[in-house]
Order: sequence, then C-alpha cells, then structure tokens
Amino acid sequence: MNEIELLKDKVKRAHKIVFFGGAGVSTASGIPDFRGKEGIYSIKSEYGVPYEVMLSHSYYEYHRETFFDFYKKKMLYPSAKPNKAHLALSKLEELGYDITVVTQNIDGLHQLAGSKKVIELHGSVLRNYCENCHAFYGLDDILKMKGVPRCENCGGPIKPDVVLYEESLDQKNIRLAIEAIEEADLVIVGGTSLNVYPAASFIRYRNPKSTLAIINFEETPYDYYADIVIHADLGATLESVI
Repeated sequence: MNEIELLKDKVKRAHKIVFFGGAGVSTASGIPDFRGKEGIYSIKSEYGVPYEVMLSHSYYEYHRETFFDFYKKKMLYPSAKPNKAHLALSKLEELGYDITVVTQNIDGLHQLAGSKKVIELHGSVLRNYCENCHAFYGLDDILKMKGVPRCENCGGPIKPDVVLYEESLDQKNIRLAIEAIEEADLVIVGGTSLNVYPAASFIRYRNPKSTLAIINFEETPYDYYADIVIHADLGATLESVI
C-alpha cells in the first residue's frame, strides 16, 4: 500500500480529522506564499524596506500610509477562488466527516469553499475594525477607501483583523486549535513548511495514537515525526483520498 492509499484508508476510518494548513494551500488560487522561491519575501521590495518588516506591528504603527499601500497591493486578492484543496476539505465535511480546519491563512477561502469548522490562527482580511469604536468593516469597504482607512462613525483608524509580527495569536483560537488536534485521530498537515511558530508547535499536541500525515512539496522539520509523508500537489492528493 503506497502513501496515498494509506492516507485514503486512514481518512475512511477516522472519527475526528484536523487539517492544519499554511500558505501553500492557497497558492493554486493565485495567492503567493511567503517563504517559497516565488514567495513575497523573495521579491525585492518596492518600498526600500523588506516586506517581512512591513508586516510588523511596529511598521503598521509608524508608517500607516505605506503599510496600507503595500497591504492593498500585495496582501489582498479579492478575486481569488477556492481551489481543489479547499473544495476537497469541504467535500469531506459534506460527506459527514467530523473535520476541523486549522489555517494560518487570512484569505477566507476555506469558508468560501463551504467548510464550517474553521479556526483562523492569523485572522482574516475579510474582517476589519475601527481601533476606537470597534465598528466592523468588510474587505470591500477597505478597498474603496484611499490612504489609511478611517471609520465613518468616529474617524478612527481601521485595522485589519490579521495578526502581524510582534502581535500575539488569539488565545481562544490557540486553545480551540490545540483541543481539536488533541482529540483528532487523524491530523493532516498541508501546504506549510512548519517553520512558523508558535503555530507549527501545535502539531506536538496530537494524541500519540493518532495518525500524522504531511503533504507538502518540500521537506518539513516534522517529516521524521509523521506516519505518512507525501511530497506532491496538495489539491490533487486530497482529491484522491476522498
């Protein structure tokens, strides 16, 4: 039995599944990853400051005009659609599987594909809030505003509900993600290098009796720890195990 057939068998037998995904889940939807060969961190910044620095809370606080120019150009993909990976995970849920998606992505494509149980560790570009009165604004609202987005109610600055560098992950989401991983008998990791902490460390909370499957083109630091390792296209692999 090869690795894909083994994963298919584990999916059929699973009672609780967790899919833990990173930027590589959305690259087939036209959203570039961060650390890949063609990722955003590999591109020379047009602002004279590395993009990785521009995604920090400090940069957001002190250079908001430039931050939002960069953010709208490089981080927002309003026309992106779910790809095979998103749709396959949603299909598993439709088939009656108890599956929780834990994502590091901020694009909202899992929900757009139809997944109901989604934990967004790094927030979402679809949610934006006034820092003063906490009024909600959607992605379309932000795209229509020029310069630094301002609240229509109080004039306060609007911040995307995304976790920037130097900011902490939401404690509730951390707890929910770890609980889901602890309770799962199958944990599938896909489209992530597992080099971004603390999120990558959540895998260590899995039940020792559970199965860990990693699907990623490149090797990860957790490959040696996994029961199934598949270095292949994520969407095609997930489609084949349904």
